[in-house]
Amino acid sequence: METIKGLLSFVSELKAKRISLVNELQHVDESLAVLGKFGPASNHTEAGSTGSADTKAKRLISAASRRKMALAQKARWANFRKNLQPTAVANTTSPANARGKISAAGRKRIAAAQRARWAKVRAAKKAA
Repeated sequence: METIKGLLSFVSELKAKRISLVNELQHVDESLAVLGKFGPASNHTEAGSTGSADTKAKRLISAASRRKMALAQKARWANFRKNLQPTAVANTTSPANARGKISAAGRKRIAAAQRARWAKVRAAKKAA
């Protein structure tokens, strides 16, 4: 019971703090509005004037530099692929071929087992 009372008092303190912060923010906004009337040198009310990362100018990279970076990355990947160990599946050209194939005898065994399962289901259904 005491934890609930403590939690309620904490919530009420947070609400009071929020109200005081909102009032303080309104006073700051009013002060900035007054200062903004004095001239273009005081542009504190404009959005993005804090100099955050999203307002900074983007870095421009020339086409030649991008080409060099692309070639360097391709060389890194080529070196990486060259150093890879060969896989256990040989003579495969795509992942679809790596799955393997099932023999005709294997397919017949699977089909026979499936027919037996369905026969068992039908027999149980008929018995019920």
